[in-house]
Amino acid sequence: MPTADRRPAGRHFLQIPGPTNVPDRVLRAIDRPTIDHRGPEFAELGRTVLAGMKRVFGTESHVVIYPASGTGAWEAALVNTLSPGDRVLMAETGQFAALWRKLAERLSLSVEFLPGDWRHGVDASEVESRLRADTAHAIKAVCIVHNETSTGVTTRIPPVRAAIDRAGHPALLMVDTISSLASIDYRHDEWGVDVSVGGSQKGLMLPPGLSFNAFSAKALAASERAKLPRSYWDWREMLAPNASGFFPYTPATNLLCGLAEAQAMLFEEGLANVFARHDRHAEATRRAVRAWGLEILCADPAEASSTLTAIVMPDGHNADAFRRIVLERYDMSLGQGLGRVAGKVFRIGHLGWFNDLMLCGTLAGVEMGLALAGVPHRKGGVDSAMAFLVDAARQALPHAA
Repeated sequence: MPTADRRPAGRHFLQIPGPTNVPDRVLRAIDRPTIDHRGPEFAELGRTVLAGMKRVFGTESHVVIYPASGTGAWEAALVNTLSPGDRVLMAETGQFAALWRKLAERLSLSVEFLPGDWRHGVDASEVESRLRADTAHAIKAVCIVHNETSTGVTTRIPPVRAAIDRAGHPALLMVDTISSLASIDYRHDEWGVDVSVGGSQKGLMLPPGLSFNAFSAKALAASERAKLPRSYWDWREMLAPNASGFFPYTPATNLLCGLAEAQAMLFEEGLANVFARHDRHAEATRRAVRAWGLEILCADPAEASSTLTAIVMPDGHNADAFRRIVLERYDMSLGQGLGRVAGKVFRIGHLGWFNDLMLCGTLAGVEMGLALAGVPHRKGGVDSAMAFLVDAARQALPHAA
């Protein structure tokens, strides 16, 4: 008889929206002897990963890399550009937008928070209205979460940039790309973003531990006037040694080795193909959810995330109890609901090192879990997703045209 503490056979399915599965190639790159972070071999590595991150962000400007989580990159974006008491405009798109707000307030910034329902992205017209009303230009930055990990909603950044421009406002545009970078099309320079924030543990296919700021010339100029205290996060301390591939303090050497390998994998596949793969998996997932008769938390299909899908549980059913059954019976981790949607939604992560078969296995685990947990649903979600994936594969065949 199997025991309660038995180890399940097969590989664990980690289908949370980050940290994501780490490819074997990246694991092997990390699992190498540590090198001298002041030597010529490291200089080559440093130049490689810094140039690669510019390509990933879509920028010709500066990118810095910190040994930190995405929270550190949030702080770096703010302390390098702002002064105590500065006003910033933020939008309540979900839990991570709320956490960025909390961090800003702890830094003695004055936050104007646009309320939201956690089902929609940022309303660009509301941003424009707030900025037009700010005739004294007291608002120094607009901070937006591109892809809200807690809700599966993606805000369209170009309309926000256009709203700032129409208002004729000089505020910096800061964007959190933590759960979208290297998974959803993102263009720092083309979209007129001043500071982009990223992390290693999602689309970049690495463990947690690296974070990023990409910043424009306008943001760099603002850093010369900014008065918030900074030392570890100071862009100015990073730029001079970065020019030759080095860092002002001991870097996360082995994670940078993994980053170089992850970048190589992304560029081998081609970023456009990476984005298309994520779009395909997201659409397949949404078709499964609709076939099950369940509700997707994102209310506007045009804003539906390509990296995760948040699914609303039917009344009377707890999402965490369902997730526990799926974990215990099928050895699969699904994302929990956070903040105001805790216990009400579960999240399927479909990003990073992921393919069609892995998605089908994920959706099969969800559908079996729904049945086992007694959650009201219709059968056929996996079939619907598979039919879409097969059709997409057929269209990609050379003779399809």
